[in-house]
Amino acid sequence: MKLRAVVLLLPCLLLCGCVMRLVDHMTGEDQANAIRRTGRPGRARVLKIWDTGMSLNGNPIVGLRLEVHAEGIQPFVAETKALIGRLDIPQVQPGAELLVKYDPTDRTRVALDIYEQRK
Repeated sequence: MKLRAVVLLLPCLLLCGCVMRLVDHMTGEDQANAIRRTGRPGRARVLKIWDTGMSLNGNPIVGLRLEVHAEGIQPFVAETKALIGRLDIPQVQPGAELLVKYDPTDRTRVALDIYEQRK
Protein backbone atom coordinates (compact mmCIF):
# COMPACT_ATOMS: atom_id res chain seq x y z
CA MET A 1 0.00 0.00 0.00
CA LYS A 2 2.80 2.45 0.89
CA LEU A 3 4.63 1.72 -2.36
CA ARG A 4 1.48 2.41 -4.36
CA ALA A 5 1.02 5.75 -2.58
CA VAL A 6 4.62 6.73 -3.36
CA VAL A 7 4.23 5.67 -6.99
CA LEU A 8 1.09 7.82 -7.30
CA LEU A 9 2.50 10.77 -5.38
CA LEU A 10 5.77 11.08 -7.28
CA PRO A 11 4.22 11.87 -10.70
CA CYS A 12 1.87 14.37 -9.05
CA LEU A 13 4.79 16.20 -7.45
CA LEU A 14 6.71 16.23 -10.74
CA LEU A 15 3.67 17.57 -12.57
CA CYS A 16 3.19 20.34 -9.97
CA GLY A 17 6.83 21.34 -10.33
CA CYS A 18 6.53 21.46 -14.11
CA VAL A 19 3.36 23.54 -13.94
CA MET A 20 4.98 26.01 -11.54
CA ARG A 21 7.98 26.43 -13.85
CA LEU A 22 5.68 26.91 -16.83
CA VAL A 23 3.72 29.61 -14.99
CA ASP A 24 6.97 31.39 -14.04
CA HIS A 25 8.09 31.25 -17.66
CA MET A 26 4.78 32.54 -19.03
CA THR A 27 4.65 35.43 -16.56
CA GLY A 28 8.33 36.33 -17.02
CA GLU A 29 8.99 35.79 -13.32
CA ASP A 30 11.77 33.26 -14.02
CA GLN A 31 13.83 35.87 -15.88
CA ALA A 32 12.86 38.63 -13.46
CA ASN A 33 14.06 36.60 -10.48
CA ALA A 34 17.40 35.96 -12.19
CA ILE A 35 17.82 39.68 -12.89
CA ARG A 36 16.85 40.59 -9.32
CA ARG A 37 19.56 38.26 -7.97
CA THR A 38 22.44 39.52 -10.14
CA GLY A 39 21.30 42.82 -11.64
CA ARG A 40 22.30 46.36 -10.79
CA PRO A 41 19.85 48.71 -9.09
CA GLY A 42 18.27 51.69 -10.76
CA ARG A 43 15.13 53.76 -10.97
CA ALA A 44 12.73 53.74 -13.89
CA ARG A 45 10.00 56.03 -15.09
CA VAL A 46 7.01 54.23 -16.57
CA LEU A 47 6.50 55.43 -20.15
CA LYS A 48 3.73 53.00 -21.10
CA ILE A 49 1.75 50.16 -19.55
CA TRP A 50 -0.41 47.63 -21.38
CA ASP A 51 -2.44 44.53 -20.64
CA THR A 52 -0.87 41.29 -21.88
CA GLY A 53 -4.17 39.43 -21.54
CA MET A 54 -2.73 37.12 -18.87
CA SER A 55 -3.31 37.08 -15.14
CA LEU A 56 -2.32 34.90 -12.22
CA ASN A 57 -4.69 34.53 -9.27
CA GLY A 58 -6.57 37.59 -10.46
CA ASN A 59 -3.43 39.72 -10.64
CA PRO A 60 -2.59 41.09 -14.10
CA ILE A 61 0.61 40.47 -15.98
CA VAL A 62 1.34 43.78 -17.68
CA GLY A 63 3.79 44.97 -20.27
CA LEU A 64 5.87 48.02 -19.40
CA ARG A 65 8.05 50.41 -21.35
CA LEU A 66 10.50 51.98 -18.90
CA GLU A 67 13.10 54.73 -19.01
CA VAL A 68 15.83 53.41 -16.73
CA HIS A 69 18.23 55.69 -14.83
CA ALA A 70 21.19 54.28 -12.94
CA GLU A 71 24.41 55.66 -11.54
CA GLY A 72 27.25 56.01 -14.03
CA ILE A 73 25.31 55.23 -17.22
CA GLN A 74 23.17 57.08 -19.73
CA PRO A 75 19.41 56.58 -19.34
CA PHE A 76 18.00 53.87 -21.59
CA VAL A 77 14.58 52.54 -22.57
CA ALA A 78 13.64 48.89 -22.02
CA GLU A 79 10.47 46.81 -22.15
CA THR A 80 9.52 44.08 -19.72
CA LYS A 81 6.47 42.30 -18.39
CA ALA A 82 5.62 41.95 -14.74
CA LEU A 83 3.08 40.41 -12.42
CA ILE A 84 1.50 43.33 -10.55
CA GLY A 85 -0.83 42.99 -7.60
CA ARG A 86 -4.33 44.32 -8.35
CA LEU A 87 -4.03 46.84 -5.55
CA ASP A 88 -0.67 48.06 -6.85
CA ILE A 89 -1.83 48.92 -10.39
CA PRO A 90 -2.55 52.59 -9.48
CA GLN A 91 1.11 53.02 -8.46
CA VAL A 92 2.37 51.55 -11.76
CA GLN A 93 1.05 54.09 -14.27
CA PRO A 94 2.80 56.29 -16.85
CA GLY A 95 4.98 58.83 -15.07
CA ALA A 96 5.47 56.70 -11.96
CA GLU A 97 9.02 56.16 -10.65
CA LEU A 98 9.80 52.55 -9.72
CA LEU A 99 12.78 50.64 -8.37
CA VAL A 100 14.26 48.23 -10.89
CA LYS A 101 17.25 46.01 -11.45
CA TYR A 102 18.84 45.68 -14.87
CA ASP A 103 21.30 43.31 -16.49
CA PRO A 104 24.48 45.37 -17.13
CA THR A 105 25.50 43.09 -20.01
CA ASP A 106 22.09 43.27 -21.72
CA ARG A 107 20.13 46.40 -20.92
CA THR A 108 17.02 45.04 -22.61
CA ARG A 109 16.63 42.82 -19.52
CA VAL A 110 14.99 44.79 -16.69
CA ALA A 111 12.97 43.59 -13.70
CA LEU A 112 10.80 45.57 -11.32
CA ASP A 113 12.11 45.53 -7.78
CA ILE A 114 9.08 47.14 -6.17
CA TYR A 115 8.25 44.38 -3.72
CA GLU A 116 11.69 44.21 -2.04
CA GLN A 117 10.59 46.89 0.46
CA ARG A 118 7.84 44.60 1.78
CA LYS A 119 10.11 41.74 2.86
